[in-house]
Amino acid sequence: MERETGEILSDSSDRLKEELKTESYQAAAASSMFNSSLAPVPALATKGSAPSLPVSHQIGISILVLAFVLGFPGNLFVVWTVLCRVSRRSVTCLLVLNLALADALVLLSAPLFLRFLAGGRGWEFGSGVCKTVHYLCCVNMYASIYLICLMSVDRWLAVTRPFLSQRLRTKRTLWGLLLGLWTLAFLLAVPMPFYRSNLKILVGRNVSVYVCMPHHWGSVGHQVFQYLMETILGFLLPFILIIFCYCSVICRLRSAMFQRRGQGSRLILLIIAAFIVFWLPYHTINILQVVGLVKGGGSVLKVALGARPNVTAFAFFSSSINPILYVFAGSSHIRRAGLGFMAKLFEGTNSESGSFSRATSRSGSTTETSTLHKLSVRFGRRATREEGDGETIRGPAPAELKTLPTAALC
Repeated sequence: MERETGEILSDSSDRLKEELKTESYQAAAASSMFNSSLAPVPALATKGSAPSLPVSHQIGISILVLAFVLGFPGNLFVVWTVLCRVSRRSVTCLLVLNLALADALVLLSAPLFLRFLAGGRGWEFGSGVCKTVHYLCCVNMYASIYLICLMSVDRWLAVTRPFLSQRLRTKRTLWGLLLGLWTLAFLLAVPMPFYRSNLKILVGRNVSVYVCMPHHWGSVGHQVFQYLMETILGFLLPFILIIFCYCSVICRLRSAMFQRRGQGSRLILLIIAAFIVFWLPYHTINILQVVGLVKGGGSVLKVALGARPNVTAFAFFSSSINPILYVFAGSSHIRRAGLGFMAKLFEGTNSESGSFSRATSRSGSTTETSTLHKLSVRFGRRATREEGDGETIRGPAPAELKTLPTAALC
């Protein structure tokens, strides 16, 4: 009887270990450092020696410390700048504020993961905290990409539909969109806590620890659903929308022979590029793992499981990179404005997308005059000045020219 019981326990342990190997999905950088090894905690100290940390844990600790030290105060500085130093906040400015709040919220979980990695005692904070911190990480992923989408759509409207853009650019509309965006992000992240559990893992003879890890109840279907949902709704569809918006903007400006690119456009392009650089590897591994699961294993699944900890850590670091980008983008203002350099950078977006206080229309500006002159030459509508009384007689302008003075400001 004891022998049969021992065999049953041994089989159960083997199945749990195999599940740990095949379900090594990690949604946050720290827990991702516990890769598909069968002993996901640092080696226990032996008599007369200090406990040693695995290389994966050392890499994870380094990334988390760097991300927290650079990102958390950096994002708080962005929040302080927007709320206290920027007098007129454009749409881009307020979206940057929400992006900084989302990143700061995620980085608050870094100390918990640092304890998880360096403590050698597994997850000590209970199942509720385990599910909550990974849920917030997933909310951040969706909120970040949808905020970037909103920036891109705002830029697209400002260039291609300037009058509609001015009508929509109100506080009520923006706060309604932001409320809907955050609600959608919280709803799309709901599967994460269901696929995360604080499981008791046997790591040695009579030694066990709790580990906050993925748990899909041994179902390939649940794993495929989670990874495909994250990649399609959290990357592919938003990225297609972003590409469409900026391709339309580029075509519009080129057709108008208008090559001006403002601070807001550069800032948004930097944020988009950073998101793609840090999140593309993660979603690529998602797709590879789905392919491996559908095929029933093989080298593709092994590659995905082996690379997942590193790409997840890389994605986690994205929450700290935006303030660094703002420093580089606003470096020309540092000497003159000091700590207010970032406010100058954000205020520079007002002239492109407008603030909420009033719609800007500078019909007599040099930029507009130059733009209209180029367009008049392009369409063969040259102005003729009558000598004597100084009156100006112009030919009938094309209908599309009527919208360009406003578009030129965007």
